[in-house]
Amino acid sequence: MLTDKSPVFLVIDGYPEPAREELQAGGASVAGELYKKVLQQCAPGSRIDILFGADNPASLPSEQVLSQYDGIVWTGSNLTIYQDVPEVSQQIDLAQTLFKSRIPQFGSCWAAQLAVTAAGGSCAAHPAGMEFGIARSIALTQEGRSHPLFQDKKSVFDGFISHCDEITHLPPGAQVLAGNDHSKIQAVSVTYQGGVFWAVQYHPEYDLHELATLCHCRREAHTKRGFFDSEESADVFVKELEKLHRDASRKDIAWRLGISPDLTNTDIRQQEIKNWINHLVLPSMDQKNRQNRKLNAL
Repeated sequence: MLTDKSPVFLVIDGYPEPAREELQAGGASVAGELYKKVLQQCAPGSRIDILFGADNPASLPSEQVLSQYDGIVWTGSNLTIYQDVPEVSQQIDLAQTLFKSRIPQFGSCWAAQLAVTAAGGSCAAHPAGMEFGIARSIALTQEGRSHPLFQDKKSVFDGFISHCDEITHLPPGAQVLAGNDHSKIQAVSVTYQGGVFWAVQYHPEYDLHELATLCHCRREAHTKRGFFDSEESADVFVKELEKLHRDASRKDIAWRLGISPDLTNTDIRQQEIKNWINHLVLPSMDQKNRQNRKLNAL
């Protein structure tokens, strides 16, 4: 439940402009706009700004500008976190600034790798290659089962996913909250410089339509990776996802593709986002409001 003052969020879209244009051309949502839509569902009445973190460094906000936000959400990205290029390094610098600001952070995929790297950990290309489509049997660790990020979540669940890299070394102050057979770290909590960043390797902001359009945009690459035997097979998969998205009662498609309510039920799928708002953002807002009242009383 929201307080009398609804949160102000900053969504940081990690995709460079050419990648955003490629997704749009294929019918996919721009990652920042997708997260904005989801946050409006999870926190009605909230104000949401979008920043393109991989674009010109001059556009990155000052600490004074950042202070107006109650929560920061990072999207996925097609960038590689260990690549030494400005599009990556400036986002790592920004994440470090945000840790110091103590504004609660959350995000998906790239965000998990970013949180760990900014705090001193590391990532690498996954030796097993890409995990795409559905991350099966994500299991909470002992720490995850008692962590507020997973309140009201099952101990084992599926999630939408698309990544080639993995977290390999955790920094001090990090906890592994979930993992599966492909990636031992599917969720992480990172505390650094007084700030907290909860992140998941999978995508709670996706739905079946978003997965379908992402697959459509990258069907040639996924065919080469062996997920499909032809681009025509990829097109069939996309059409099935879209049919199920339009009609969740299509048990035949859900059974054939192995798609559970973990993925089709919006409340279940977005539980982590709501938990982050309720357990980190709103308490942080209350604390800030109390501090402001004390200052005004002086």
